[in-house]
Amino acid sequence: QVQLVESGGGLVQPGGSLRLSCAASGSMFRIYDMGWYLWAPGKQRELVAAITSGGVTSYADSVKGRFTISRDNGKNMVYLQMNSLKPDDTADYYCNEATKALFVWGQGTQVTVSS
Repeated sequence: QVQLVESGGGLVQPGGSLRLSCAASGSMFRIYDMGWYLWAPGKQRELVAAITSGGVTSYADSVKGRFTISRDNGKNMVYLQMNSLKPDDTADYYCNEATKALFVWGQGTQVTVSS
């Protein structure tokens, strides 16, 4: 079973940037497609970025052109570079397997975009 630990969130002004990191345990990490999900108050958890085991990326329309997902299989890491942040991006962010969220959810990392 893969365990996940997210980090890198914080308070940032509109237009700012953050880089989120997800550390995954387990030797099988590299075979899974991975994603970043956001969970805003009053809303369902939403997949906003995904990366296949081979490195092909996809994005929700709301973040396309602003967010970039990447992974380092040698380090069992997944990253989310977030640029041009907006108040609507405020949420808790989680990483997980990208198709069915197969793994136990980590604690997430909170992102607050506010002036």
